[in-house]
Amino acid sequence: MRAESRTDRGAAREETERHPERAPSRSFEEPTLIDKAVSVGMWGAGLSWLVPALGTMAVAYQKIPSHEMDWAGRLYCKVQIALTASRWKAVVHPKVDPERPYIFAQNHTNHFDHVMLYNATPHFKQGLELASHFEIPFYGWFMKARGTVPVRKGEKGQTVGLTEQIAAEIDAGRSILSFPEGSRTRTGRVRDFRKGMFYIARDLGVPVVPVAVTGTFDLMRPGSWIIRPGNDITVFVEEPVETAGASDDEIPALAKRCRDAVAARVDAYWAERERAS
Repeated sequence: MRAESRTDRGAAREETERHPERAPSRSFEEPTLIDKAVSVGMWGAGLSWLVPALGTMAVAYQKIPSHEMDWAGRLYCKVQIALTASRWKAVVHPKVDPERPYIFAQNHTNHFDHVMLYNATPHFKQGLELASHFEIPFYGWFMKARGTVPVRKGEKGQTVGLTEQIAAEIDAGRSILSFPEGSRTRTGRVRDFRKGMFYIARDLGVPVVPVAVTGTFDLMRPGSWIIRPGNDITVFVEEPVETAGASDDEIPALAKRCRDAVAARVDAYWAERERAS
């Protein structure tokens, strides 16, 4: 891995000063030929694991429900993270009950988001995914076989159907993984949380657990295919936020409370990076 030079760090600081909303991330640096060569190798290694792993699980799920093969998904996530040469750890709030289903609300960064939280807690986590992503070879087939809940972007009138599908997972004791920003951050900062999932959580009486993942924007940012290995990735699983009994007028404040808990961790990470540079 290429070490950061003073020139690199200076350029990153200048870019952040020109665009204050941008995080001081190494992912904004101009990639060298070595960076590109390393990325090609990492994409090759990652796909060499992803394709047979997801393909095998998708076939197995035809006979065995995905929640009964949770060990396989956990192994897939563990290896996928290891292939990025990152150091992963989880910090879980003591009030997170391993026996209680939740809706986990995670910040949305890149293509690795789906593997970062999974092994932090013992919950089986069913995902929400854009319906268009079900067309992606292998990944889409796997999601469909696993029972992932499709979300049709921009389509009105789907709330009732979504609520019913999420309710079925919760009633079975399974949790939901959501990305309430709606799309991946382009700056490394946490965007506002959309409120739809919080209304559904309230209607089902399910707590929302804010989840902040730091270090992944340094690994890879949206709009770039460059993978920069060797990051410290931390998953912060915060205190559950109760939603039962909240009025419609209180939902925006609940969404902001969860967003702020996530943003505080992410902003602290970037602040530490700036101090270190």
